[in-house]
Amino acid sequence: MLLPKRFHAKVEVRWSDMDVFQHVNHARMVTLLEEARIPWLFEDGRPTESLRAGCVLADLRVRYRGQLRHEDTPLDIAMWIEQLRAVDFTVGYEVRANGAAPDSPPAVVASTQIAAFDIETQRLRRLTDSERDYLSEWMDR
Repeated sequence: MLLPKRFHAKVEVRWSDMDVFQHVNHARMVTLLEEARIPWLFEDGRPTESLRAGCVLADLRVRYRGQLRHEDTPLDIAMWIEQLRAVDFTVGYEVRANGAAPDSPPAVVASTQIAAFDIETQRLRRLTDSERDYLSEWMDR
């Protein structure tokens, strides 16, 4: 079975990420998703590193299909581009426990819509050609 192209990030679950029910808290899951996309999109040398100077989260959706606990660390967070437009893009996520098979059902399915933003003018800006080219490499085809 050929799996689609995904960027995988291993993200450690901290004890403080757990709630009283001993699973990863919703607000903390949103933070873990953010931590996963930083090495993919914002590290030095990436064509999208310029988004560090300005981007905004326009939409966030998180669907839970199973629980994740501290012992599931490090989480495997797979990411790809679901949609790419002139000023924004949507990142898809699948979150699995450490050691779970890549084709197993994810515990969490999420998406974030991120828009390029010019801090000085306080307006959305168009994605550059290099940003679009890099992001398009990660599109589901």
